[in-house]
Amino acid sequence: MKARQSAGKFCRQRIALLVILGLGSLMLWHTPFGALLLYPFTILTTWFHEMGHGLAVIAMGERFDHLLIYPDGSGVAVSEVSPDRNVVQDAIIAAGGPIGPALAGAALIASSRSLRGTRIALAVLGAALLVSAAIWVRSLTGMVVLPLVGIAILAIARRANADQQRFAIQLLGVQACISVWSQTGYLFTEGGTIGGLPQISDTGAIAQALFLPYWFWGIVLSIANIALLWWSFRYAFRR
Repeated sequence: MKARQSAGKFCRQRIALLVILGLGSLMLWHTPFGALLLYPFTILTTWFHEMGHGLAVIAMGERFDHLLIYPDGSGVAVSEVSPDRNVVQDAIIAAGGPIGPALAGAALIASSRSLRGTRIALAVLGAALLVSAAIWVRSLTGMVVLPLVGIAILAIARRANADQQRFAIQLLGVQACISVWSQTGYLFTEGGTIGGLPQISDTGAIAQALFLPYWFWGIVLSIANIALLWWSFRYAFRR
């Protein structure tokens, strides 16, 4: 009984720490020092987002050409899509960016339920960063930062102890899940500037493809991301 209570207390403390670190990083992202400190995470979350678009493009039977990540942390997934695609495909491709990181993050956190799953997830994530940088990334920032992050994650998978590995994959998962809020109001704007060019936002693209205003889809995606984070915590720490 005491062992079960102790394990339950540890799980609650770990979840609280991850939530605090997640909320703290969101606040730090909006300060000059924090943005510098979290720069590798900024590039990683951009990679999650743009790969979400790219994989959604592939899932819709279209061609994902390349990915650009700029020094300010913005990015774009460049794709070739057929003119006869339908509005549902457009909406899914647009939603891939905001929801893709949460799906990946939830999977990373869920993998920490077992040590074997943790190590596999770290290895897959590290390898995915290296492979994607070689195949799709076409910008200097991405080609430099992403392989370095990938190598660091693979080093954790190989050399860190079990608790350090679990904490690392959980922290990376949380960062992926909350990355959609790393930019103030991102989900609740119609568009912005990426690489010096005006771009419609993902929620704006969903609104154009389907119906209802962009802020409605921002709320839907926010709820979905929170639900995925909550589910992943429940699964990973259930005993």
